[in-house]
Amino acid sequence: AIDNNYKVWRAFNNQYWPAHYFADAKGQIRYHHFGEGDYAESERVIQQLLREAGAQHVAGGLIEADAKGVQQAPDMNEVQSPETYLGAQRAENFVKSGPLALNNWTLEGQWNVGGQQVTLDQAGGRIAYRFHARDLHLVLGPGADGKPVRFKVTIDGQAPADAHGTDVAPDGRGTVTEQRLYQLVRQPGAVQDRTFTIEFLDPNVSAYAFTFG
Repeated sequence: AIDNNYKVWRAFNNQYWPAHYFADAKGQIRYHHFGEGDYAESERVIQQLLREAGAQHVAGGLIEADAKGVQQAPDMNEVQSPETYLGAQRAENFVKSGPLALNNWTLEGQWNVGGQQVTLDQAGGRIAYRFHARDLHLVLGPGADGKPVRFKVTIDGQAPADAHGTDVAPDGRGTVTEQRLYQLVRQPGAVQDRTFTIEFLDPNVSAYAFTFG
């Protein structure tokens, strides 16, 4: 379900991304988990709640999914960058200028900073982030008019090539067409500190939060 106005988010008084809430057949929240990881425990909780509800033939073991892209579980030992919110209410590690240290990020261009997001007023704006993880994701959305927003990604100043995410071409180009999580970087080799930059070729895009895997 889409929660564009954050009504569900606020109803849970949620402060995390991602956040998983597990309800039983009576609608009672029985378990929650914040952040990446613990997928096996989450699956066990689902199995237990299904059994309590009277479901038949519930698998007893864990199922290894052949997941790809943003759905594939990360190696948490390599994730040294935290989820990072860009809006003023929860922004951390923002720097105005200068070289980026690990987990620092910055904005370039004409941005309007809101409570939960930053919105680009003029084409050509950039977001840069110094990160350490295999995957980099960014929650993005177009403007109120819904017009697609073109962007270009670089890693250490170069096109991502075989390190491109599922929402980016090898030359770094992509398009924001709806509000969702975009996988922008997926490194195939050794994980190391890298500088990610995304330049938006059209205005009115909103950016909400980085997550890593």
